[in-house]
Amino acid sequence: MNPSSSGATRAHTVSDFDFELPPELVAQHPAAERSGSRLLDNTGRSPVDRIFKELPGLLQAGDLLIFNDTKVVKARLYGEKASGGKVELLIERVLDGHEVVAHMKVSKKPLPGALLHMVGGFSAELLGRWPEDNGPLFRFRLSAEPYGLMEQHGHVPLPPYIEHGDSAEDERRYQTVFARAPGAVAAPTASLHFDQALLDELEARGIQRASVTLHVGAGTFQPVKVETIADHVMHSERYEVPEATQQAIRECRARGGRVIAIGTTTVRTLESWAQSGHASGETQIFITPGFDFKIVDLLVTNFHLPKSTLMMLVSAFAGYETIMALYARAVREGYRFFSYGDAMLLARKSTHA
Repeated sequence: MNPSSSGATRAHTVSDFDFELPPELVAQHPAAERSGSRLLDNTGRSPVDRIFKELPGLLQAGDLLIFNDTKVVKARLYGEKASGGKVELLIERVLDGHEVVAHMKVSKKPLPGALLHMVGGFSAELLGRWPEDNGPLFRFRLSAEPYGLMEQHGHVPLPPYIEHGDSAEDERRYQTVFARAPGAVAAPTASLHFDQALLDELEARGIQRASVTLHVGAGTFQPVKVETIADHVMHSERYEVPEATQQAIRECRARGGRVIAIGTTTVRTLESWAQSGHASGETQIFITPGFDFKIVDLLVTNFHLPKSTLMMLVSAFAGYETIMALYARAVREGYRFFSYGDAMLLARKSTHA
């Protein structure tokens, strides 16, 4: 059972989180410069259209920014079955002994024991499904060390709504400037707006910085396919809140600063820790309107897919009516959506709509 939201709220259905998005607003390429994206600021009495590099001026000395330092791996691999049928693997996580867990795209699923011949001259033996016998993912044993194979032969796992194949630009820009811990198959996209000059300005203004790690899975792009929110089974992701970050949060609270999560993955990590008491592990936290936030005061986030769990998370954070109005404004004003798109700065709503 998923950890549930708490607090009184009206009952939402998945359809409540749908909206009309003109296809031309789905960003296919990043902005020319990371901090040159637009920023829809909703921390004042009314929304303000800004440029992302204005962010330091909206914060205060003593505030604490928390980033997700996961690193996107080149997790998309191509190959073929013994019959010659094409196959595509998206490595979701690396296990021990050259084993990996992957999504598999193929016309007809091979049986356990099948050997796939992968582009690059290595092989992948299908061991079975994961995490159980009828699980949604597949377990493979690769013929060499997985991270090395992905780095050498893999492709950047661009989201399904980006229509071009991966390029050198994607290898550079679909990665944060501070990425450290390999393991993600999707970028923590709010952090893509930060370049070194912006980080330096934040530091010069006395705004503190800390990191958590959550290895983002491909499930982040999946729309919710049930109408009743409580029926949705959330995907599982690995996270860690280092002791140094825990201490930075305590010190921030002691000096009266605000905790600012950069991205929904950071929110999920921090609130998983607050809810469970575990600083590392697996989380299936599902944040929906009525959730009682314990740590995060402000949120920097991109614009999310209709009917997605992330739409529900930001609605829980800033209020449902607020988010739907902001999204309507963003569409009206031509903001760019999704991973390579623009961002919002949101304040936490004290009572949830």
